[in-house]
Amino acid sequence: MTVTDEAARSAVIPPGRPAGRSDGGERSAMSYAFIALYAVLTVAFGILPALYSLYLAFTDGDGGFAGVANFTKVMSDFRFLPAVGHVALYLVIWLVALVVLVSFLAIVVHAVRVRWLSRTLRFVFYLPGALAGASSVLLWLFVLDPTASPVGGLLRLMGFSSFVQVIVPANLPPVFAVIAFWTGAGGWIVIMYGALNNISADVIEAARIDGAGTVQIAWHIQLPMLRKWISYMGIMSLAAGTQLFVEPQLLSQASNAIVPNDYSLNQLAYQYAFQQNDFNGAAAISLLLLVVALALSAVFVTRGGLFERG
Repeated sequence: MTVTDEAARSAVIPPGRPAGRSDGGERSAMSYAFIALYAVLTVAFGILPALYSLYLAFTDGDGGFAGVANFTKVMSDFRFLPAVGHVALYLVIWLVALVVLVSFLAIVVHAVRVRWLSRTLRFVFYLPGALAGASSVLLWLFVLDPTASPVGGLLRLMGFSSFVQVIVPANLPPVFAVIAFWTGAGGWIVIMYGALNNISADVIEAARIDGAGTVQIAWHIQLPMLRKWISYMGIMSLAAGTQLFVEPQLLSQASNAIVPNDYSLNQLAYQYAFQQNDFNGAAAISLLLLVVALALSAVFVTRGGLFERG
């Protein structure tokens, strides 16, 4: 090795660092450490409970094999189909509103050229997400009461004069969708804003040179490039939406059971487990929810091209 080669090697390898070891190796080791911690938590709080639910769903109270008896039992329960309808209607309203309004608001905020205004809007949108689910619902107990709400005039204009009139079961799907949107949409707007920043400015400028307006750029360039992010948002929101529990449970307690305590599938599973002491039936409901959520998520994955490269 010549003196020049030795000098070059010394310039590349910092003093005190063994030859053959690089920052990439340290970063790789750190990455494996984080992945290992995530894997442990996933196994402990995800895979093992799911396997235990699978075992409970196909056994009876004595641990014997029950086949599909638990599934037929819960599906023939008079409370099951109404709960399915409630959750399905809520999901339709929630997901459509989320996809349309989040995409629209993210594009609008991204189009704002005044930096301080853009930052303020992102902060305002994100702020409601700082409230936990239960705290958010408690806040909405006041918002939905025309006698105490800051938007009481609007509620009275819509024909509601009391809290009970607002939370009748027929009104609950849009009410829950509004609560969910208010709580979770802000974070997705910030994420979509970041995704829009990754779109090359050259592409946008070329479209403007070709005569495309703001609406055309949003429809033909920005939205198609956001497709994977929209699909990801749909999957995560679908997973959260099928687990509807806190909102109807708290409203049921606050309304003296005007909202039934078996309004959603998760509430019905809770009733099976802790009121009827039937954990096998509760596990069957949880598996049905899992299967439906996975099937609907597959639609988002395939239609949104979530795992397509490029």
